[in-house]
Amino acid sequence: MSLLKAFPPRPIATEEDFIATQQVIDSLIDRGTLTADEQDYLNVLGSLVHDYEELHHPLPTLQGVELIKALMVELNLRQKDLVPIFKTESIVSAVLNGKRQLTVEHIQKLANFFHISPAVFFDEK
Repeated sequence: MSLLKAFPPRPIATEEDFIATQQVIDSLIDRGTLTADEQDYLNVLGSLVHDYEELHHPLPTLQGVELIKALMVELNLRQKDLVPIFKTESIVSAVLNGKRQLTVEHIQKLANFFHISPAVFFDEK
């Protein structure tokens, strides 16, 4: 109850509300172990933040080769790290440069390698 009184959960309408909600979330996370009630409160605040971000700060949807490139940057990978998937570095290069299409086998191996759904590698363009 003290959490609800100190910072009642409300829909986030402004950037200031967003920052204040993030600060409360951070303070809860910094506590470490939370009670069941604190965890529920954290989940409610997280949902409010998610809704606000979806509306005001949507993430671009990456698919296909653009997703592979973003994952490589995020995971600090080089083209040679993908050779087990594509068999040669020249094929990796050709795929990343748009000169060669992903095959079903590539997509299956990429999904396993990155631990994500194969569907994200199908470019809808």
